[in-house]
Amino acid sequence: MQMKTARLFLCAAAFALAISADAGSGFCQERKVVNLAPARGLPFNDGIVAGNTVYIAGQEGTDDSSKLVAGGIGPETTATLENIQKVLKAAGFELKDVVSVTVYLADIREFGEMNKVYKTVMPDPKPARATIQAAALVNNARVEISAIAVKQK
Repeated sequence: MQMKTARLFLCAAAFALAISADAGSGFCQERKVVNLAPARGLPFNDGIVAGNTVYIAGQEGTDDSSKLVAGGIGPETTATLENIQKVLKAAGFELKDVVSVTVYLADIREFGEMNKVYKTVMPDPKPARATIQAAALVNNARVEISAIAVKQK
């Protein structure tokens, strides 16, 4: 009987620990929507804040009227990172809070040009990053970038 009681107590303690660990990670907290252009009618938001983390949907190099900027990969990368900064600001975060980035390129041969712009905009320490080539991007974009940012407590 004592063994059964001890096992029950350990399970309850482990459950309580798991809940308290989860509470700080944002999973048990209310989500806040960040949507800079709700009139686009797309089935997603620009970002979701959960706790001290913001998840930013893929952003492209578009101007304020949602038109792709001209000039190719360099200007598109600049505009894409500016759009990420706008979402971060609306969520109460900064570029320095970004911890992970995924870059989607229409042509991997443009990696060097994209990287030149990226290096000048992203603060040190640079976030973890993955870069892949996609078969095609929406709006015939050359680059799309998604990000995750975490605010330090």
